[in-house]
Amino acid sequence: MTLNKGSKAAIIAIMNPHNPAWSTRTRVILEDLEAVRENLLELSEDIWTSIDHNDAEALEAGVEFKRVYNAKVAAFDIVAGELSQLIQQYTSVRLESTEQSGTLDDSSNERLIAELDREVPYGLDEDFTFKRPFGFILDGQATTGLTTWQRLYGLVIANLVARDEQRMRSLYEHPEFISNRGNRTIEHDPAKLRKALQIADGLFIESNLSANSIRDVIQRLLQQYQIPIEHMRVYLRQDRDAKGSLPTNLCLVR
Repeated sequence: MTLNKGSKAAIIAIMNPHNPAWSTRTRVILEDLEAVRENLLELSEDIWTSIDHNDAEALEAGVEFKRVYNAKVAAFDIVAGELSQLIQQYTSVRLESTEQSGTLDDSSNERLIAELDREVPYGLDEDFTFKRPFGFILDGQATTGLTTWQRLYGLVIANLVARDEQRMRSLYEHPEFISNRGNRTIEHDPAKLRKALQIADGLFIESNLSANSIRDVIQRLLQQYQIPIEHMRVYLRQDRDAKGSLPTNLCLVR
């Protein structure tokens, strides 16, 4: 099939990364890709908790399933991450572009908090399985426009590191962040983690986590920083989309 000049020009216009409609579709695809990555982790936890651990046969089958499933999810996660990075680099569509953050003495922060206060806040004792964040409040600071739990996780940790980096470094040896098998949540060697997120120079944290696992790690981190867990509230994308009352770039930290 041979295209004439007019057809070629039309295709180029549609595929132009700066075409607003194309950029919107690209962003939706990127968000869907991130949602699939997180949902796969949550499905694994759902299946594991549904197994009767007193049934030896069921437990053995579950362990085998988890072994194969986790290997395939890890392989998919690598490919999905590379695809996301490739698309964002070429199109200049960035998932973080809708994010906004405020500071304690920032008037825009107060505006964001006032808008979010009209929505339903969720504490760190909620079940976040198959749900998506768009904002959170931590000690009076606001961040909005989130699309993934991974991003919320990274921003909360960055906030804590900025407050007291040495305290975060000290958690490398803290028993709350070392499993019964001796696996650390916080490491100096990223190769020892399933999926390492760098949080400071030479310091990494495990990020191969479902929404509820991220919630649990944040709870433990806040306790170590002597921040009451009630000082953090999460706002969900589902609530915002249902009401249509808030822009996609809303998120708080109080």
